[in-house]
Amino acid sequence: MIGELIPRRPTRQIMVGDVAVGGDAPVTVQSMTTTKTADVDGTLAQIYALAAAGADIVRCTCNEQAAAEGLARIVPRSPVPIVADVHNNHLRALEALEAGVHCLRLNPGNIRNPDKIKAVATAAGERGVPIRIGVNGGSLDPALYERHGGEVTAAAMVESARHEYALFREVGFDDVKISVKASNVPLMIEAYRLLADDPFFIDDEGRSVPLHLGVTEAGPLPGGLVKATAGIATLLCEGIGDTIRYSLTADPVEEAVAGRLLLESLGLRERKGLDLIACPSCGRAEVDVIALADEAQRALSDMKIPIQVAVMGCVVNGPGEARSADLGISAGRKRGHVFVKGSVVSVVAEDEMVDALVHWAGIIADDGVDAALARAEEGAAAAAEADRAALLDEQGDDANASEQRVEIIRALEGKN
Repeated sequence: MIGELIPRRPTRQIMVGDVAVGGDAPVTVQSMTTTKTADVDGTLAQIYALAAAGADIVRCTCNEQAAAEGLARIVPRSPVPIVADVHNNHLRALEALEAGVHCLRLNPGNIRNPDKIKAVATAAGERGVPIRIGVNGGSLDPALYERHGGEVTAAAMVESARHEYALFREVGFDDVKISVKASNVPLMIEAYRLLADDPFFIDDEGRSVPLHLGVTEAGPLPGGLVKATAGIATLLCEGIGDTIRYSLTADPVEEAVAGRLLLESLGLRERKGLDLIACPSCGRAEVDVIALADEAQRALSDMKIPIQVAVMGCVVNGPGEARSADLGISAGRKRGHVFVKGSVVSVVAEDEMVDALVHWAGIIADDGVDAALARAEEGAAAAAEADRAALLDEQGDDANASEQRVEIIRALEGKN
């Protein structure tokens, strides 16, 4: 396991099927199908695509009896645990439990009858099925709006969660995770911070309920991706959050991919696939870095191996700046220098650079970094150094005229 950047807040652990959420379990990725749940084959196809993209848990709507019947056929064939999304009718929750779902999501702003809420909690408790209290800033109980000045506030959202959780406790149900989502990022962050510190949700051992993070209705790409990342990443970096979902107006596979990449980027999950880094290009660039990076991304992603690959535009700075990458290539003098952990192992023609990356990635995947270094081609390092020296001779030490600009800046200071 990659070392975590920030110690996570202590939370109780629940089980969603065979996936642990909270406690010392890894932060998990969730998404939601966009198909009609009654369309069993279509929904299963999407669930499998989501699982392949990195989703640990998938949610399906249960908005009608036909959807509950669909869940009964979907759950036994699903590769990941299934959560039933229930909004307005508590009977859908009871039907979903009969269908064998692994978790329920209830919106406390929509089902407000205490007896019906407790009936669902009792039935879930009898089956050992957890419930997510899914508070949404856009659908609070009208009474909460009135008590909080007609505004959606962080305090109002946390109060909604507190009220629902209190009803669960009345029937001895404590197998809960909570979300307090809003489409406004600062509001969402404030609500989760408030919830994480609320003593009402913290047990005698100092553990809070597990928290499901998300910015609801984040919107289409790229704006939705930015908003969701801003909210979720901020909280994760504060140690808050046990499971996440990107709510994008896009193919839900994009949600799973984004969630997985975020956790990998923060060191909260092991890397499962490609992490491609590339320089932004500069005056030294000997190749179209954007085109090369795009081509490498397509070729290497298909290999589905956990590897960091660097695409650098020049041989002067490339291998050194990206020495921590498992594999990389830097361009210079119509050739590409392939390097492993900063050491040049091969020099190839410019039109062979992507093929070379695929070749060496395969060696690393099959035999490891040390084996790749041991297979470095004779004379490759010397040839690379000769190219580097030649480019320095042609372009000088300051191809970007950086130092010239510095001198101008200093001169301006002297005139004032």
